Amino acid sequence: MSSPSQVSPTLCLVGAGNMGGAMLGGWLAAGQTPSAITVIDPNPPQAMAKLIADSGVNHATGPQDAERSDLYVVAVKPQIMGAVLPGLADHIDSENALVSVAAGTTIAMLEAPFAAVQPRIIRAMPNTPALVQRGITVCVANQRVSAEQRQSVSTVMSAIGDVEWVEDEGLIDAVTGVSGSGPAYVFHLAEALTEAGVAAGLPVELAAKLAEATVSGAGELMRQSDHSPAQLRRNVTSPNGTTQAALEILMDDNGFPALLEKAVAAATQRSRELASGS
Repeated sequence: MSSPSQVSPTLCLVGAGNMGGAMLGGWLAAGQTPSAITVIDPNPPQAMAKLIADSGVNHATGPQDAERSDLYVVAVKPQIMGAVLPGLADHIDSENALVSVAAGTTIAMLEAPFAAVQPRIIRAMPNTPALVQRGITVCVANQRVSAEQRQSVSTVMSAIGDVEWVEDEGLIDAVTGVSGSGPAYVFHLAEALTEAGVAAGLPVELAAKLAEATVSGAGELMRQSDHSPAQLRRNVTSPNGTTQAALEILMDDNGFPALLEKAVAAATQRSRELASGS
């Protein structure tokens, strides 16, 4: 992770829910100065309110109570974005930048309330492992965002995991389908693996423990290994062994790859529909 000195001098977090809380915790853990952070939320959850109070982070119930910041990170639900953004009109100008982590909210939608000042906008798509600083965020910026601001955003978002950039905003829908919604696919895998273990005769508590440890352990092995997932799969698969027997089911024409392709396509399409207001 980049050093705290590379983070934009002042940060404003708008919205103190799960994702906002993950980012705030990451910033503080990275050494960002609490007095350089403002949280705008009229009613933060109890745990967030305690973190704000204990850390010395500035708290404002609305934009009218907050000082101007260099970088605004808006972490509210997409359905209330339209009500929140106009309140920031007096804070956003042509020099500072705004980052949105709301799904289905395009750069054009984010620019609209600030069109008179030609705002610098970054659309970011994190995922829920951000809650344990193991997420991944993909960002796309409008043309007015400077290289220095991109670096600041990379540093800020790296507090909750890895950061990647794309130049084509249209790719964000596919990013949503793969990594934004992807944790749910993995949780469902653990859920289904538990149920399969029970069907094979295991006690439910043991089946759940085996499934959860296997999924999380395999993920950590994949993260630390220099091998591709395909190679790791081959490493586990002995000829004519138990794993091969299972993979012949999972990898047939109607198996896991085909289902995941359909699932990602469905999530990608829904992201496009949300962005178009459907």
